[in-house]
Amino acid sequence: MQFLKNILSTVIGIFVFCLLSFFLLLLIGIAAAASGGNDDVVTVKDNSVIELNIEDVHNDYAGKFYNDKFSFLNDTPHDGLINILNAIESAKKDDRIKGITITNSAVGLGIAQSKALRDKLDDFKSSGKFIVAYSDNFSQSDYYLNSVADTIYMNPVADLDFKGLSSEIMFYKDFQEKTGIKMEVIRHGKYKSAVEPFLSNSMSDANREQISELLGSVWESVVNDISKSRNIPVDSLNSIANKLAARTAEMAKNTKLIDKIGYEDQYRDGIRHALNVAKDEKYNSVDIVDYAEANSLNDLLNTANDEIAIVYAQGEIRGGEGSLDIIGEGAMRKALKEARENDNVKAVVLRVNSPGGSALTSELIWREVELTKQVKPVVVSMSNYAASGGYYISCGANRIFAEPGTITGSIGVFGMLPNVSELANNMGIHTEQVSTHDNASGYSLFTPLKDDTRAIITEGVENIYNTFVNRVATGRNMTFEQVDSIAQGRVWSGRDALNKGLVDEIGGLDAAIAYAAQLGKTESYKTVNYPEYEMTFDRFLAGKSGLPFAQSKEDLIKEEIGVENYIMLQRIRRINQLRGNQVILPYEITIR
Repeated sequence: MQFLKNILSTVIGIFVFCLLSFFLLLLIGIAAAASGGNDDVVTVKDNSVIELNIEDVHNDYAGKFYNDKFSFLNDTPHDGLINILNAIESAKKDDRIKGITITNSAVGLGIAQSKALRDKLDDFKSSGKFIVAYSDNFSQSDYYLNSVADTIYMNPVADLDFKGLSSEIMFYKDFQEKTGIKMEVIRHGKYKSAVEPFLSNSMSDANREQISELLGSVWESVVNDISKSRNIPVDSLNSIANKLAARTAEMAKNTKLIDKIGYEDQYRDGIRHALNVAKDEKYNSVDIVDYAEANSLNDLLNTANDEIAIVYAQGEIRGGEGSLDIIGEGAMRKALKEARENDNVKAVVLRVNSPGGSALTSELIWREVELTKQVKPVVVSMSNYAASGGYYISCGANRIFAEPGTITGSIGVFGMLPNVSELANNMGIHTEQVSTHDNASGYSLFTPLKDDTRAIITEGVENIYNTFVNRVATGRNMTFEQVDSIAQGRVWSGRDALNKGLVDEIGGLDAAIAYAAQLGKTESYKTVNYPEYEMTFDRFLAGKSGLPFAQSKEDLIKEEIGVENYIMLQRIRRINQLRGNQVILPYEITIR
């Protein structure tokens, strides 16, 4: 009996200790957050350079986070691409900032985002301030951004990846037949190739055509920018890519893709020389995210009453409330409703970075855009993707802006149903159904798809496709037939979409905001960002406390299996979460 008492007291003691430890650590986190405040904002010194470290910058919008019960959980990060662009714009006019350095900064942005950042850096140079870049190894996307610099340094033993664009797609038809695991596919659109890997062992002519034209259009935009910055003819750049003629530091210098071969200390000596700082002295520098946070304080000085609301729709479109990386109808409805009911807001810019997703959620968000447009102008600014469902929610806007490399269009619908009936039979698993009506059982994983069920699902897909095309036809002032001829799931670059009438103008977010202000009849205004998301304790601890245990689940998985494998895991997870008919981009495009 005494033994049991000892065990019980030990268990209780451990429980109480853990509970007290948790609250103690929580209080430490709260104190850290409460005491931080403005003390965390860096002081920008005279004669400084900005270190453009964007390795952790992925989203256009870093978000706003609130907690109704605990105000210390409220947070407004400044590591979104928009924060970086605004910071560079301010740095252009800031006498304390003499230049920007890009040092071994891996680019995690999409092609349209990189284009927007590159254009902002190019504009920064017009002030007479310098941009210099150095890398131990240049990926193709890294080089595209770094090529805007006045002077590019490269490590003597570094590699430069400059070879053009390529796409590789896996096919699973034989795998399905061998395993007995099958995907039942219903689609509309001969280019809606998201489902093609489950239907064939090779690429269709239609899919090969659209991928070839898309890659060609994106590459043309990339190589034209590099040609302008480096003063190298486009034909010469294509020849360099074909022959891999810039793969080493010496070759890169001989082909004029870089300017100097040296080590990082020599590169930094060059920065000291530009700043008139002695070689043995440390020069002043500030990280771009820190400068963006310091710059955000200037927004408080903007006393304009008129506002342009920027509503960010980034990520896949799914049901529910949504989050920073998922577009849900909950957050989008609330954001658009607040914007249209706010008398200070004169126009709305919908910033879209989405490959699409749920057809139902896309329709619900489209409706909110329509309701908003009845009250005040809505202008769309397309980022990396505004495809399928991403285009669905965009098509009704008063005007649509896209970057040259934006991936858009993909006006098509598909449905996929996993089926394991063959696998079950092979494993000796059999099912039977008892129903009161012919269609009461619906669809089962363990029985082959019946013809009448397929017909019903096909009818749903066709209805959504017709609705989608009609939405585009109305929004773009085109006939059903005109839209259908460029739809069928076909994917377009922003430049080609302009020629097809799917977008109105090539330009970035700044151009979209300026046009929205014009429609809203305001010249003096400030921008306000939507939506806001609820701050959870998990996010707070991971982002604020600095405690080693307070890592997010995602960060722990990335550490264990690596970033590339984590991305693959996320793709599998997204497929498993698909529900209902989808209006989503056929494939994921990453420029490396």
